[in-house]
Amino acid sequence: MLESIRHDAILELRLSRPPVNALNPELVRRLRKAVEDADADGARGIVLSGRPGMFSAGLDVPELLQLDRTALVAFWLDFFGLCAALASSPIPVVAAIGGHSPAGGAVLSIFCDYRVMARSVDPAKPFRMGLNEVQVGLSIPEVIQCALRRLVGTYRAERMMVAGQMLEPEQALAIGLVDELTVVDEVLPRALAWLRDLLKFPPQAMSTTRLLARSDLIGLFADPTRLSVEEFADAWFGAETQTTLRALVAQLKSK
Repeated sequence: MLESIRHDAILELRLSRPPVNALNPELVRRLRKAVEDADADGARGIVLSGRPGMFSAGLDVPELLQLDRTALVAFWLDFFGLCAALASSPIPVVAAIGGHSPAGGAVLSIFCDYRVMARSVDPAKPFRMGLNEVQVGLSIPEVIQCALRRLVGTYRAERMMVAGQMLEPEQALAIGLVDELTVVDEVLPRALAWLRDLLKFPPQAMSTTRLLARSDLIGLFADPTRLSVEEFADAWFGAETQTTLRALVAQLKSK
């Protein structure tokens, strides 16, 4: 479900939940703990990766639909805890996006320090990345919206989120949703190289400057009311969202 691989001082956390690295409660808990413990375990940087062709397809909707309200709220708090851990990590985090990254997969990446994405292998079937929650009946919470605005700007973030746009790699690079493109096999090496270059700088000066520069991102999680957990649960169990999500699951099962 989650592999931990050391590359000298860098810890790679590789999502390994076939077939699409969907984020269920257990994976989110494990990943959150791994990010939170990495610094104390001696890592100086983290690479968050998936598999070639798929970073993460986002939330495991079929499994989450089986949860009652209490369990769903607990999951959502864990998911926000994972986002907060990425945002406030005392060591830098790079997302190595080796393929598709919709919804929750894209959300995780926007809280990292840097994003390396794979160019599409087949132009006829391009990789896509974006926050397409609206298309499946979910609203996007404020803290996630703020993190996206930080990367791509207010108006462009609005257009992306309201329409649930899914972008090809070149489009994602052009607007700043990702920082670098490369071929699939070079995504992890480029992520490691970026981190290694950063870690050459005097560590205290780099770390202090980095955390100050990310203070706005970290501050998103200071006020629990901004997480809108209860509101998200209300919407999740509402008729529109349940109908849309169950239709999505039925469509996936028919393929």
